[in-house]
Amino acid sequence: MGLRDFFRRREDKFLRLLLEQAEKTWEGMQALEEFMKDGSDEAAKKVQMAEKEADEFRRILIDELNRSFVTPFDREDLFSLSRAIDDIVDYADTTVEEMTILGVKPNDHLRAMVSRLVAAAHEVYMAVVRLKDHPGVALDHARRAKSVENQVERLYRQALADLFSGPKDVEHLIEVLKLREIYRHLSNCADRGDEAANVISDIVVKMA
Repeated sequence: MGLRDFFRRREDKFLRLLLEQAEKTWEGMQALEEFMKDGSDEAAKKVQMAEKEADEFRRILIDELNRSFVTPFDREDLFSLSRAIDDIVDYADTTVEEMTILGVKPNDHLRAMVSRLVAAAHEVYMAVVRLKDHPGVALDHARRAKSVENQVERLYRQALADLFSGPKDVEHLIEVLKLREIYRHLSNCADRGDEAANVISDIVVKMA
């Protein structure tokens, strides 16, 4: 194996780890969508498992970054993209955890927001798939992920508006506080998808 092939294999390792992390994150969001149907323990465990597996890929990637001097893209961009992708599935996991602890049941607002978050995670995953060989296509996927973030924010504001338009008794107030926290988790999740898309866009610009 020549020196050029050696370096190429080292670069491909980073892309493979990033791709595996993005794929597990997408799986985690799909499991969250399943959880939002009926709040099942089985779906909750799937979200938790996907988060742990995605986190393991990130740990390996960071370890490789610390031990390598050849990377396919800027070291900082690889780190930032991996962190943003990690945050997406982290918010999925904490959303399930908070809903379980607080006794919050899935509702139509949550289901609508999560449906769009699944789409965003898929666009981020596809952007990573195309990043090396088809950066222009990767950029298209990143733009779609960003547009989904705007959709989630509109759904978030509508959910809050409906939340504060109900009865004003003490029981309702407690429910408002619980749901507002869960809605915020999903809004933050959308923000991290937007950040991942931004990093991908930066990478593509630097490749031009």
